[in-house]
Amino acid sequence: MVITSKDNETIKKIKKLKDKKYRDEENCYIIEGIKLIKEAISEKAKIKLIIICDDCSQNDDFEAELKYEIAKYECIYVSEKVFSTLTSVVNPQGIMAIIEKEAEQKNINFNEDLFLILDNIQDPGNMGTILRTADSLDFKQIIISKDCTDIYNPKVVRSTMGAILRINIIESDDLEKTLKELKRHKIKIVTTYLHTDKTIYDISYKRTAIIIGNEANGVRKEVLDMADEKIKIPMPGKTESLNASVATAVVLYEALRENLK
Repeated sequence: MVITSKDNETIKKIKKLKDKKYRDEENCYIIEGIKLIKEAISEKAKIKLIIICDDCSQNDDFEAELKYEIAKYECIYVSEKVFSTLTSVVNPQGIMAIIEKEAEQKNINFNEDLFLILDNIQDPGNMGTILRTADSLDFKQIIISKDCTDIYNPKVVRSTMGAILRINIIESDDLEKTLKELKRHKIKIVTTYLHTDKTIYDISYKRTAIIIGNEANGVRKEVLDMADEKIKIPMPGKTESLNASVATAVVLYEALRENLK
């Protein structure tokens, strides 16, 4: 059976998942595209439903192995017209899935040597790219302040390229309290800050938490005041600042290089 009406009750529920309020209520979010579906299957994510466009020409791109795997899950087929009302992608591949959020893990693993903390990151593209970068460096957890953009925003999910399925993202209700807890475990707090003479090359990153701040305002003052070190990325050119996700990548890769010595 192919669903051809956008007023179908199941279709209405899927559409609602575009809104954070409903994602929170249902404890679910949407992933879309062949790569993310394959990642979800590989990572054994809790796939509640797979939605397939029945008459989309892109269906010819599905590998036989993928067709075999998705057949193990509950699937529905919809017309191209209906699928177009569900997708958030300009050129959709004709497949999406509803994923149940993992049970929230509030506890920080203090045995790690390097921590990443995001303070009020607002742009979904930045958030997704930061998660993808952290995943490339094998981060198992990231701490975010409660006022960061929703990590299950469709644009964030797409930008992570599957990283969201692998990283434990811990939302801190009180970032200052979380930093105090890190300090009690002998973890150094480092923030990015433009108005300092110390650069990313001047410190040790052993047992360190790196804080990346808001795109427009940087790290908030209350958090800056708790920092053990403030660092900046040297920029000899005329540009005065970098995109938050680019800055994160530069700092994290320097931390990795230093820790691999």
